[in-house]
Amino acid sequence: MLFAATSWWALGARLCLRFVERGVHAATLSPVGHPLRHVPGAGRAHTYRTLSSLESLEAALEAEQPALIVPCNDQVVFQLHNLYKRRPKWRPLIDASLGDPRAHEVVTRREKLLALAGEVGIPVPETAAVTSEDELATLFDRLGPEAVLKIDGSSAGEGVRIVGSLEEAVRAFRALSRPIGLGTAIKRAVINGDTLSLWEWRHAPPPAVTVQRFVTGHPANAMVACVRGRVVGAVCVEVLSSEGRTGAAVVVRVIDSPPMLEAARLLVERLGLTGFYGLDFVIDGATSVPTLIELNPRCTQLGHLSLPGQGDLGGLFVAEALGLPVGPPPPAIPRDVIGLFPQCVRLGQMDSNRSDIYYDVPSDHPALATELSKPAWPERRLLARLYHRLRAPEYVRMIDARPNKSAVGL
Repeated sequence: MLFAATSWWALGARLCLRFVERGVHAATLSPVGHPLRHVPGAGRAHTYRTLSSLESLEAALEAEQPALIVPCNDQVVFQLHNLYKRRPKWRPLIDASLGDPRAHEVVTRREKLLALAGEVGIPVPETAAVTSEDELATLFDRLGPEAVLKIDGSSAGEGVRIVGSLEEAVRAFRALSRPIGLGTAIKRAVINGDTLSLWEWRHAPPPAVTVQRFVTGHPANAMVACVRGRVVGAVCVEVLSSEGRTGAAVVVRVIDSPPMLEAARLLVERLGLTGFYGLDFVIDGATSVPTLIELNPRCTQLGHLSLPGQGDLGGLFVAEALGLPVGPPPPAIPRDVIGLFPQCVRLGQMDSNRSDIYYDVPSDHPALATELSKPAWPERRLLARLYHRLRAPEYVRMIDARPNKSAVGL
């Protein structure tokens, strides 16, 4: 298998490690210094190059001839879709890895995805594409007084604005609808280590902005492993704390949610999906009904968690997609409340005296744990440090997302 990533997240390394532990040969494609390069037992590390990113992807495919590709961030998915259109020789591999190609446009367009979800009976917020400020004013009048503006192709809370007035909505629309400029693309490549920023600048369509009715409640996520339109495993959690209102989860609680599982089953079946997908929900505090707000067309940070009676999604996927025998799953997590690593360390939320939270540290692999605890590789370089002395990065504040704040004394 080939694990491909450009975003500096830990989730790809954690999932890749699970595959290696199951005896799967897992090669990697990533920028220099990426966490995937520190997975013990992984195969050859191919380099995603900024000035020739699509060529880097093809070279890795040629060298490895993998049975499947696992994209670890949205931009890699978009590049695979582009490769599917341009190079017919890779279509069987991409079909086997992502599922029905007719789903490509749907899973990357929020408005289309939520429209389809509504058609199959999944609760979704009213969502509409918006192309002008006049159109936004009309939509906000109907969807307000609080709404959410988003652009397609964003992830981890980037490209999302929660607004409480038309004036805020207009400012957010102007910022989100502005195409990325060459200067910004170069800055992201040089300072942030964004390998695909120049490729996106050349190939990405103008930003597609949607406005969505704000859903009152608390966030929840599901990650599913699926093969040819059938869910083979899932992890459902409610978010107890997160990096800001729209950022990644930091502390979660594993839950049993038949409505979330049914929503995943319906979408996976309707779209004929294969691989790993993340679904984001908001659970209504009064009715406990989960409303689907978006789908991430790649693995998320829940894929390596081993649950009692199920095991981990990596093992389930290996058995079903590759037809390989797998041994016993890793030991199940001992508690249902999980502090996700390394966010809980980075945000100072790891307390070794807490017995009610399971901290998701890969303690069996101390070198990997040490690497993941450090800032992302681009942030350690001299150029980035000098840049951020002149322009400080935005501070990320952890917020409480719990429906019942007395449930867990964080």
